[in-house]
Amino acid sequence: MRWFPLFLDIRDRKVVVVGGGQIAERKIDLFQSAGPCITIIAPTITASLQARVEAGQFTWEMRRFEVNDLEGAAVVVASTDDDAVNRAVAAAATARSIPVNVVDNLELSTGILPAIVDRSPLVIAVSTEGSAPAFARHVRARIEMAIDESFGELASFLRRVRGQIKARFADLGERRRFYATLLEGAVPDALRRRRPEDAEAAFLAALESGVSSGGHVTLVGAGPGDPGLLTLHALRALQAADIVFYDRLVSADILSLARREAELVSVGKSAGDHSVPQERINALLVEHAAAGQRVVRLKGGDPFVFGRGGEEIETLVAHGIAYSIVPGVTAAVACGAYAGIPLTHRDHSRGVRFVTAHVKSALDAVDWPSLARESDTLAIYMGVSSIERVQQELLAHGKAADTPIAFVENGTRPEQRVLIGMLSGAIDLANRAQVRSPALLIIGAVAALATELAWFGAAPLTAEEAASNTSAP
Repeated sequence: MRWFPLFLDIRDRKVVVVGGGQIAERKIDLFQSAGPCITIIAPTITASLQARVEAGQFTWEMRRFEVNDLEGAAVVVASTDDDAVNRAVAAAATARSIPVNVVDNLELSTGILPAIVDRSPLVIAVSTEGSAPAFARHVRARIEMAIDESFGELASFLRRVRGQIKARFADLGERRRFYATLLEGAVPDALRRRRPEDAEAAFLAALESGVSSGGHVTLVGAGPGDPGLLTLHALRALQAADIVFYDRLVSADILSLARREAELVSVGKSAGDHSVPQERINALLVEHAAAGQRVVRLKGGDPFVFGRGGEEIETLVAHGIAYSIVPGVTAAVACGAYAGIPLTHRDHSRGVRFVTAHVKSALDAVDWPSLARESDTLAIYMGVSSIERVQQELLAHGKAADTPIAFVENGTRPEQRVLIGMLSGAIDLANRAQVRSPALLIIGAVAALATELAWFGAAPLTAEEAASNTSAP
């Protein structure tokens, strides 16, 4: 290791930047959050730097570099496009034992400016010893995905309570074991939920008992299938889970993102086949969280859109189980987008209605006259098995027979199919194309836009085209 990582306290200390171009500006941005007194030495500077000088953020010496400019400096950066000037700056800094970074010249540098993940007071610096700055930035981005802002709050919290922990656990081994459980338990979960009072209460309880209770349930929306549609919070929850209870429609690619040691348990349900009753799922969540595990309940789409997420949360509340919720991209939004169908459009539809058709009781509760009368887009979840009822009710209540429709089968996945037609031919389209779940039914003028706006997967098919493709050897 040639370059030794070291954190310097440069608050209120002099930092000299020689050069006033865009590169100098980026280096100044890097330094400024640490609170130094920055001096720019350059005949000219960028307009944005000049505006910041006029705002009093730092000073500017409008001239060429002189050796005496380095007196009292803590750090020096040379970022000019003049090699002779850069060499002069490096020589003067090295002679005075001042760390100097010469942009794009490792041989002249005695210091490297790393890629930084700032979650103060937690700060992570990434360096490739200057050999591949772009890769260092890539690694920083990966770290930022895993280390969110709550880690900074956790670091501040631990700094504040460090004395209490040391007083409670005189033995170093006991102290380390307490920290290990504390950092995986209720305290970081509460801070992530922006509940500092809950974090304080959990810490005091853990301190008194000597054990940190880590039981927690995260309800996570997995989206419709494409792993790229997961949110960062969803990814973090999966990578921290002890056990994951997942639905049938959650893709294998998404499950592969869970922590390697996590137990994966299928509790999938489909129309007419409730292999694990909802009451049993609720009981499992309570049981494992009460045992101190970090539980993820992973549901396709969004857990609060026809996902029974509300019922599961009510159960957790009734049993005093800590929880958090990570929304997902609901199927109607994602499948519409991947099929090139905007759910709203100024020329075609001012609104959208979400309808579930997975059981007869759900369809009995639908206000069919209203749905048939309005021009809003209809997004019907799990509508394949109930297509005859949907078509019959809408036509009977006055919906135009030539209203465009689209089935989006396996939306957002590599095997996605988009089938287009009219409401009067919905049953024929579903039968001839052999549409299978998971499939979303979109009804409204916007469905016709799939023919010109489709961008993902195979081009949309009509009933005749789909039947031809299906019957081909």
